Amino acid sequence: MASTRILPSNVGFEKIPMEETTESNPTEERSILLSREPSGKLGSASSLDGGARRERLVRSLTGQKMMYNDVDLEAAEDKNRIKSYRGQKTEIVCNQALLSGLLYCLSSCSMILVNKLVLSTYEFNAGISLMLYQNFVSVVLVLILRRMDIISTEPLTWKLIRVWFPVNLIFVGMLITSMFSLKYINVAMVTILKNVTNVITAVGEMYLFKKHHGGKVWASLSLMIVSAVSGGVTDLAFHGVGYAWQILNCFLTASYSLTLRRVMDTAKQVTKSGSLNEFSMVLLNNSLSLPLGLLLVFIFGEVDYLSKTPLLKMPMFWFVITCSGFLGLAISFTSMWFLHQTGATTYSLVGSLNKIPLSLAGILLFKVPTSLQNFLSIIFGLLAGILFARAKIK
Repeated sequence: MASTRILPSNVGFEKIPMEETTESNPTEERSILLSREPSGKLGSASSLDGGARRERLVRSLTGQKMMYNDVDLEAAEDKNRIKSYRGQKTEIVCNQALLSGLLYCLSSCSMILVNKLVLSTYEFNAGISLMLYQNFVSVVLVLILRRMDIISTEPLTWKLIRVWFPVNLIFVGMLITSMFSLKYINVAMVTILKNVTNVITAVGEMYLFKKHHGGKVWASLSLMIVSAVSGGVTDLAFHGVGYAWQILNCFLTASYSLTLRRVMDTAKQVTKSGSLNEFSMVLLNNSLSLPLGLLLVFIFGEVDYLSKTPLLKMPMFWFVITCSGFLGLAISFTSMWFLHQTGATTYSLVGSLNKIPLSLAGILLFKVPTSLQNFLSIIFGLLAGILFARAKIK
């Protein structure tokens, strides 16, 4: 049977269980009590049993102390492991943000440059067909990824299609006008003229959503208009048809952004999950654009051109336009990944800064004739875009 001995408070433990191998002897207990000194300490006449008990007590206390020291050491090691884990986790997040940002910039720049290559260098005169093939590649890729359970998308119901169809009409018009403008205008001027989209969007937000912008936002928007006008005046390769297509593209892009905000909530209500992720919108937009694109191919007479052009017999041409389809999906994926890793603030700034290398690459790769005045207006417009992003953030 285990006994319990009460110790003084300065020991640190109130009760310590101890095992007894022999039963108590009244004679020994009496001798122990008689041998106590007046101070209450055990004298030299204590029995062997009392000494053994003291020895077991010391061993017990020593063991408890060692146990608690082990706990303290383990706690310190746990803290060090937690700090190391947090440091590794922060490093992983930073690396993913950097990687996603680089891939987003690379894919968005490459998409515009590849489209310019197909339309200008190859002189492919079927922009609608190019858009149709790119959207077809994106649909196939999304379906493959969904089949492999890598991504998830909402099922395309008739209710969702009816709600989304007006947005898709604007989406198709936005892509087609972008193709037509790239055929006639150099990449640097396209990026500058795209700033007009921000002006139209800001005005639309003010009238449709009663959103008020600060003075810095309007100042940066004014600088964008000045840079676009000065860039057009000093453009040595000015083409009226190309500028008309680009201005129309700015209106359609702004309309797409504004309409999407209104339709998004309604579209979410008719889905089964009550949400609509990025890949669902990619599948929805590109799938609905296929029948509409086929109709426009016949209306614009591109069927005759496609039957006569020798480009469709070139494997390299098919490789390039297929890559453009991959890039279209890559932009959607990397933009979503980058936005998730950072946030709208960094995403907006990187989107503005991304135009600088794109403009320079367009001038150098396609050997665009430019003057000092035109180059300065391009730089001025790019800086205005950065100021606009910072003003919107604040």
